[in-house]
Amino acid sequence: MLRSIALTVALLVGCASALAGTLDGVRQKGTVACGVNVGLGGFSMPDSTGVWKGLDVDACKAVAAAVFGDASKVRYVPTTGTNRFTALQSGEIDILSRNTTFTFVRDATIGLRMVMVNFYDGQGFLVRTSVKAEHLSDLAGATICMLQGSTHE
Repeated sequence: MLRSIALTVALLVGCASALAGTLDGVRQKGTVACGVNVGLGGFSMPDSTGVWKGLDVDACKAVAAAVFGDASKVRYVPTTGTNRFTALQSGEIDILSRNTTFTFVRDATIGLRMVMVNFYDGQGFLVRTSVKAEHLSDLAGATICMLQGSTHE
């Protein structure tokens, strides 16, 4: 029991010092570099005047407001599904606020710290009633479209 407590405390102290380093760097730069989707309506997309808008953008503004007391101290960095983790690991961005699924593998293997959920989604299938599908197995052999490389795939 004492070993478990000691391990937990050690992990928390290690995580806190790593986070403190990131926070110190952000404060020194004067802005939060926020990785967002290249353009996903409702989540992160620049409007006709170049002003970023959406749910993920608002999360970035909330972090800037918490760190600096000024929600405008954000630099938006468009990221793709392919380069988002590399940008975070390399320090190109400080936080990632875009569609990214929480997985244990990501936490354990690439060192991500998923700290908040800002959107819950799910999957379902729409099929013609003439198919008479009542279970997923009824769609065996059917073509199903989804984003390549996603956790949904």
